[in-house]
Amino acid sequence: MLLVARSPEKLEETKAEITEAGGEAHIHRADLSDLDDVEKMAAEVLAEYGRVDILVNNAGRSIRRSVELSYERFHDFERTMQLNYFGALRLILSLMPAMRKPSKGRKGGHIINVSSIGVQTHTPRFSAYVASKSALDAWSRCVASEVIDDGVHITTIYMPLVRTPMIAPTKMYDAFPAISPEEAADMICEALRRRPKHMGTRLGRFGEVAYTLSPGAVDRLLHLAYRVFPDSAASKGQRDVEERASFEQIAMATLTRGVHW
Repeated sequence: MLLVARSPEKLEETKAEITEAGGEAHIHRADLSDLDDVEKMAAEVLAEYGRVDILVNNAGRSIRRSVELSYERFHDFERTMQLNYFGALRLILSLMPAMRKPSKGRKGGHIINVSSIGVQTHTPRFSAYVASKSALDAWSRCVASEVIDDGVHITTIYMPLVRTPMIAPTKMYDAFPAISPEEAADMICEALRRRPKHMGTRLGRFGEVAYTLSPGAVDRLLHLAYRVFPDSAASKGQRDVEERASFEQIAMATLTRGVHW
């Protein structure tokens, strides 16, 4: 197993767990938002190991901010695209040729892109984040038909809200239901085993179907949610502001478990 992150020291614990369980792990440092760094790391990996059989694109940047607060923040859209789309795409393009080429009796590979339930539900205030995740999703759908004869599978996981440091700046999330990192890891392991086209929650699939059948009605419903869940203090540039979720917010978040509001 090859572990990649900007800060290799943070991966030492994961490497130790893998080794203790009888596996083998190696750490490779790379800033996945730096395309030159991605290309360099991929070249090193291919030179040392020859190929990568399974690629999990899990790195991501999330931004929760309304368009009203984004008029002068074009860089928000640039930096989410840089990591969530271009970084992942650069890595895929570097590793896919070896996946498609038969090597020592092996042919094929598996690419798992960790996306977001927001791609299915189009939640307000996540236009930068959802757009970047949707770009990789669209690319994957187009390319999947090109590589099918080579045995390359592409899986998209529409991940619900996960309680990680990435969501910490939005304080109201502290009171919202969210899956644990361990539960998120279980979803990825299931994707590894079954190689489905996509994975997600029933609520996410319902959001997709509802928007297809009645997009106007969904827009009106989401507008109500937009009013219930205001911009966070962090999105306004305010620090050390105490924020508590209201009863209405908690109730709606509970009914729509896993959705990023």
